[in-house]
Amino acid sequence: MELEFPDPNDLMHFRLKLYADEGLYKGGKFSFSFSINQNYPIEPPKVRCEQKIYHPNVDLVGNVCLNILREDWKPVLSLDQVTVGIQFLFLEPNQNDPLNKAAARSLQQHPAVFAQEVQRSMRGQVVGGEVFDKVV
Repeated sequence: MELEFPDPNDLMHFRLKLYADEGLYKGGKFSFSFSINQNYPIEPPKVRCEQKIYHPNVDLVGNVCLNILREDWKPVLSLDQVTVGIQFLFLEPNQNDPLNKAAARSLQQHPAVFAQEVQRSMRGQVVGGEVFDKVV
């Protein structure tokens, strides 16, 4: 994992690069943009996945479903806790709180098929009629 600041004069907008080294997404390289507004830490940061990926908790435009980025956000939470939460989504996708309902349904009903779909999608192939970004 590494942080990248495209504009060194703007520390409120940065990129998290995540390298999955275990689990279903092993070998994948993912980037998340973070945008912190003036109401932080009262409001959570805005986080988006920059690649189109096949994941129950990331929709096709990059929105991330993580409870601490929504209803469970508290001003005492840190950006480090958010990054750990994102890492955990790649180890344990949450089928019970999905943004990508088709991926969640596949994970829940056919875990072996879901694992194959994840591998195909990470290679930039088509899953469920959608072309995904190559992340391996």
